[in-house]
Amino acid sequence: MLKVLKIYLFLRKIILKHTIMGKPQKCISETEARKLHDNWVNSRANHIQQGRGTEDAREVVYSVEELEEYLAYVKSESAKQGINKPGIRIYFAAYDTPASDKATVFLAPTESGDVNSDNNYKIDSFNFGGGGWPPYNY
Repeated sequence: MLKVLKIYLFLRKIILKHTIMGKPQKCISETEARKLHDNWVNSRANHIQQGRGTEDAREVVYSVEELEEYLAYVKSESAKQGINKPGIRIYFAAYDTPASDKATVFLAPTESGDVNSDNNYKIDSFNFGGGGWPPYNY
């Protein structure tokens, strides 16, 4: 029975990995993304550069595999706590080390997907993405 279950889970994983999904409702077009990024650069990035005397990071890259791994971890750890629909809050942050003083982001698990949900401090947050230098414009 256990062997059959393992085979089933293995095949299910392969099928789900290769299932074509429809586009999520919250996707935005390239034009909308460019407008949002341009708004950020014009209303914030230039002020940060003037205040700091240097450009700062304005994008962070994670691989899809890294994000899937983290989301699976959050789902698993949340389920152990009886949380069935956790969320992720993305925080703007900055390093303060000899190696870097640049901006970054980190992902923090929440107890639900509601915007007012409490953070779930029982699960570690996620950081250490990479960023292009000089910063990439969208």
